[in-house]
Amino acid sequence: MSENGRVYQLMVPGAKSNAPNRKVFAPFDNSYIASVAGSDLQTVEKALENAYKLFRDRKSWIPKYKRIEILSRTAELMKVDINDLAIEAAREGGKPLVDSIIEVERAISSIEVCVEVLKSESGEVIPMNINLASANRIAMTQPEPIGVVVAVSAFNHPLNLIAHQVGPAVAAGCPVIVKPAEDTPISCMRFVELLYKAGLPEGWCQAVVTEDLEAAQALVTDSRVGFFSFIGSPGVGWKLRSLLAPGTRCALEHGGAAPVIVAKDAEMTSMVEGLLKGGFYHAGQVCVSVQRVLVDESKVEELSSVLSEKASGLIVGDPTKPETQVGPLIRPSEVKRVDEWVKEAEKSGGKIMTGGAQISDSCYRPTVILNAPDNVNVLRKEIFGPVVCINSYKDLDDAIYKANDLPFAFQASVFTSNIDFAMKVYTELDASAVMINDHTAFRVDWMPFAGSRQSGHGVGGIPYTIHEMQTHKMMVLKSQSL
Repeated sequence: MSENGRVYQLMVPGAKSNAPNRKVFAPFDNSYIASVAGSDLQTVEKALENAYKLFRDRKSWIPKYKRIEILSRTAELMKVDINDLAIEAAREGGKPLVDSIIEVERAISSIEVCVEVLKSESGEVIPMNINLASANRIAMTQPEPIGVVVAVSAFNHPLNLIAHQVGPAVAAGCPVIVKPAEDTPISCMRFVELLYKAGLPEGWCQAVVTEDLEAAQALVTDSRVGFFSFIGSPGVGWKLRSLLAPGTRCALEHGGAAPVIVAKDAEMTSMVEGLLKGGFYHAGQVCVSVQRVLVDESKVEELSSVLSEKASGLIVGDPTKPETQVGPLIRPSEVKRVDEWVKEAEKSGGKIMTGGAQISDSCYRPTVILNAPDNVNVLRKEIFGPVVCINSYKDLDDAIYKANDLPFAFQASVFTSNIDFAMKVYTELDASAVMINDHTAFRVDWMPFAGSRQSGHGVGGIPYTIHEMQTHKMMVLKSQSL
């Protein structure tokens, strides 16, 4: 059913809040969707109290078999609601419906991967009886929850990011407090409701939309927090990390300005399809979007022409319509910022091959810029908009140097049919992952996903996140019979 006009109540058992409700508007046309109860400092304190009490009472911990049952039911309930979840995600986040359906399918898969990890995870046997000091002993480890998890999420994948943060916390056995992005809280609320419906006791997952920075910071920096999971901008993430209480572990996922290196022998058709998807998927609002394409000078004219032609044909508009390929940016201010950066690149000598203009207050034309100078924003910062920059190179070493010449290092890619070329680029690029003959935004939910340098801290991906949200307690047993 449609959630239009609904008011989502507090998801903190026993809490009352004096904060105003947060109204949610569609980024495409600013139409009202729903409102979510706001959380003040009192609400945050109650959420932390609830979660910490559950964690400290080991008798209340949810056994593994029960966590498997709850997560399995959650995935089944999501399958029943897949169309409604996709429409809601498209409305509040602006990602086209065709891609929002895929996002919901991925979120379901993410929860199913949580279940598979729980079914296969085990402790470790530590070698003993290998010298006199270890004689007459056996040793083993078992995973335990690390503590209260606080998850702060981003707007660009309003359901699957929540699944990636909350799902592993539930799987690991941790009480979790989740703060969705203020622009896109509805998908989070819907997901938490499904967890409750699947049998998760309410205190084990609480959702808060904090009324201000003070309340948000109080949530994150409290000494009762065992693990902090953050997805968002580097400025906010690194600052919050510096304020964490002693002992709180964390994982930070920030963005980058993903580089692609194209050899002169790269196959054109599949490469253009990959760059088109990787650059303009969700209007470029993806932390590993294709942004900087470094192309052998013999191929740059052809690639820029073909990619521009394809980009100009993309259908931009209402994300809830099935034909839409590129939706709005999350806020009008982001549209203006992207336009300012594009105009700066053009004035500095870059050639606008296609796009380069606003369609409306919410939408920007898919844009390809050729040979902008290295010092402009579109090449130095994360654009987070539907803009792809193509620059030519003569020398591969120079291209690799330019690809690495930023404080970010996340996913990158190389297009070539030469294995030695591919291996050189893979070896020398500063990146946590290098895709060969694929775009930079490729991801499946069980693989490691991690930003290096200023792009992040820790490792994402369902199995890796579950592991980071656990401790491994060792038992050493001594017996003369051993």
